[in-house]
Amino acid sequence: MSKNHKHNAASEAGGQHDGPQKVEVTIEDGGAGKIDIAEDEPSPEEAVDVTPEGVEEVSAEEQAQQEIAELKDRNLRLMAEFENYKKRTLREKTELILNGGEKVITALLPILDDLERAEANMNKSQDYASLREGFDLIVKKLHETLERQGLKRIDTDGKTFDTDYHEAIAMVPVEDKAMAGHVIDCVEAGYQLGDKVIRHAKVAVGQ
Repeated sequence: MSKNHKHNAASEAGGQHDGPQKVEVTIEDGGAGKIDIAEDEPSPEEAVDVTPEGVEEVSAEEQAQQEIAELKDRNLRLMAEFENYKKRTLREKTELILNGGEKVITALLPILDDLERAEANMNKSQDYASLREGFDLIVKKLHETLERQGLKRIDTDGKTFDTDYHEAIAMVPVEDKAMAGHVIDCVEAGYQLGDKVIRHAKVAVGQ
């Protein structure tokens, strides 16, 4: 038995269609049926946004809270590290001062021994020349020991008065005008420890 098929489209021109396409099938014995074929699914651009309102805002707020918590934690860590750094620096500075003092005192102990022996000899001997010689040797040894520790006496003989190194305690009239503004006499010696002046020399300055 033969069958005739009839295809009926919304438009045989092949143009664009609004809505689903339709295909009609006709059979000779009177049976007929229609099949609706839906068009392709809508493009992503045509898709309806079904994201619940407020989801993005909540996510951003949670992210901000997380960042704030991280910043707080980082800040606390930095503060703790800085406090540890200050304590460590203070401890090292204290140890440096104590070790430096111990080094100087250890170097001075032999001189202290010499002074005690000289004192004992003063009570036994009447040879003042020998005592004076021994005393001069002790003083020289003391200066040499302190120089090895970085102590240096400030030179004042004939030097131009300099407030960085000298302290004027008197102004002395001078006949030689070339000596005006120069150190005439040193009343008390000044000292430097390395490059640092730890005591200014007290001097009389020519006027």
